[in-house]
Amino acid sequence: MLPGTDYERNIFLNCPFDDEYQPLFQAVIFAVLTCGFRARCALEADDGGEVRIVKIQRIIRDSQLGIHDISRTELDLATGLPRFNMPFELGLFLGAREFGAGLQKRKRALIFDIERYRFQKFCSDIAGQDIKAHEGSPEKAIRAVRNWLATALDGSALLLSAGEMWRRSLTFTGDLADVCEVLQRDVHDLQFVELRTLAEEWVDRFPLPMRSGL
Repeated sequence: MLPGTDYERNIFLNCPFDDEYQPLFQAVIFAVLTCGFRARCALEADDGGEVRIVKIQRIIRDSQLGIHDISRTELDLATGLPRFNMPFELGLFLGAREFGAGLQKRKRALIFDIERYRFQKFCSDIAGQDIKAHEGSPEKAIRAVRNWLATALDGSALLLSAGEMWRRSLTFTGDLADVCEVLQRDVHDLQFVELRTLAEEWVDRFPLPMRSGL
């Protein structure tokens, strides 16, 4: 069966949010939803009264699974410094699993970098984790997410093949562009909750993968 409780369904997305990363972000969201899970991230709520780190901690606490992309290590042109948000949030997630109680012990993480062993040069403490390389390719990201979630489901659901999931994502991308044209919106200007809702509605229009027992 597909995951039942909100905790089991929730996947914390820890990744860059800029326009350059948008194709990968959209691909990961599509794969998560197609596999029957729910995408969560810090962009889902805009509450000026809630400190950002508190929001992130809340989402991590509510999510059994996490997808973490630590590939963004370039130096900021203005400051000359890299952004450490993604490795920091990965540390919070792994810490919740290590030191938390009850359901927190069941957390599982998928960690992305652009190259598989590159992380050893800047974040060697996570050696021993199974780092996946997406090489900047949305197709490879979808394949990795799909295969990881198939393992997380432990054979309780038969998912679409990675190839079919990628083909559907391309169709969704085209349909999304058409919707944005009608709405006179730039796809890059969509809020996360809007993108997630449109993707959920698109996925729901097509038959779900066959589930065991049906």
